[in-house]
Amino acid sequence: MSDSMKTLVIPPAAQRDENSIQMLSAWIAEKGFHCTLNIGHFDVHDHNEAEAWGIYLADLVRHIGNARAERRGVPAAETVAAVVAALSNELDLPTSKVVGEFHVGHS
Repeated sequence: MSDSMKTLVIPPAAQRDENSIQMLSAWIAEKGFHCTLNIGHFDVHDHNEAEAWGIYLADLVRHIGNARAERRGVPAAETVAAVVAALSNELDLPTSKVVGEFHVGHS
């Protein structure tokens, strides 16, 4: 890993909780989007996987709104609306192809 990589901190609650689970890791690398997903976690716990990911992503969008409000002074609701609009547009008319494959396992 190079010194120029900008990794994020693990949230304190995740460090404290011995039952914490990483659900998503996302990177911009080689001029593209790359991610690892913990697919199957919700199904194993008797939740509808697709609906649970929808709730998870909605919570993530709210966190983005709150972070921009705190760091940049942009109203959280304004950011949430912009992210939802961009998400809808990207799902309807993708700006790039989704490439890659799903690998089961953890490091």
